[in-house]
Amino acid sequence: MSTSEKLHFPVESLNTLTRHPHPSPDRQKHAKVSDLSKTGMGLLETVKGRWKQQDKVAPSTVKPQNCHRIVVLGAPGVGKTNMVRRFLGEEFQEEYEATTEDFHRKLFHVGGEMYQVDLLDAARERNFPAKRRLSILTGDIFLLVFSLDDKESFSEVRELLSEIRHAKSKLVKSKRKVRLPVVVCGNKSDLDSQRVISRSDITAALTRDVAFFETSAKRGTSLEAVFRELATIGGLPDETGPSQHRLVSMLTYQSLCRHGATPCATVDPLARRPSFGSDLRLVLGSSTKSKPERCQIQ
Repeated sequence: MSTSEKLHFPVESLNTLTRHPHPSPDRQKHAKVSDLSKTGMGLLETVKGRWKQQDKVAPSTVKPQNCHRIVVLGAPGVGKTNMVRRFLGEEFQEEYEATTEDFHRKLFHVGGEMYQVDLLDAARERNFPAKRRLSILTGDIFLLVFSLDDKESFSEVRELLSEIRHAKSKLVKSKRKVRLPVVVCGNKSDLDSQRVISRSDITAALTRDVAFFETSAKRGTSLEAVFRELATIGGLPDETGPSQHRLVSMLTYQSLCRHGATPCATVDPLARRPSFGSDLRLVLGSSTKSKPERCQIQ
């Protein structure tokens, strides 16, 4: 039996539906197409209903204090994207490609609480100081990456540190010195023979309030320690580390949030970078309130 024969209704059924005892071939064909169209529309409505159900999930139920934005900064080609991929639970990508997707959202369910971590790779804003400054002002935690075989990339990280320190000092009005929410990574430690920046040069350039790690996004060297430090700075549970939770689909995540106790996480496929307008309103609002009343990342 052919595929088309399986899809068509018997002629007798069509006769009853159309009230023509001896329908013409053209009328039979029209009836078959009409019924198939109704079936297709029914399937489409079912799929749309599932999408709407998924959209109702619950990033909006995350408490404001459990929402954090990690801003990733550094020169091109130093390994920022692969470090983000590792955090999202993805594999290392050997071939270098310029960043095209710069915003990701990962949702966690740990100990009965929900957490939202947004990762913004601000590589596209490298040559736009105003946009980069806005991303810095709206960031809660910063991951700065340079390559151990590239002195210029390290110089860029030092400049970024000064920029972050200056920007945050304008928002946090405190007489005591506040620790910078920054983790610095000297990446590509696997290329030891090509290294041009010594450990002593790094420690001399960085202040004690900045956490530093030598990493290899390719081999996974020290990445777990980096993610643990990011969690500590942001007040997140250790289970947000990629090896400490189960990565599941969005629908499974919804179910586990209601019934499961095991730490789990999902990557939100519908997340989009907030507009610069909403970021600007956030900055202007935070300057007049000590604590925001809503989630900082919408």
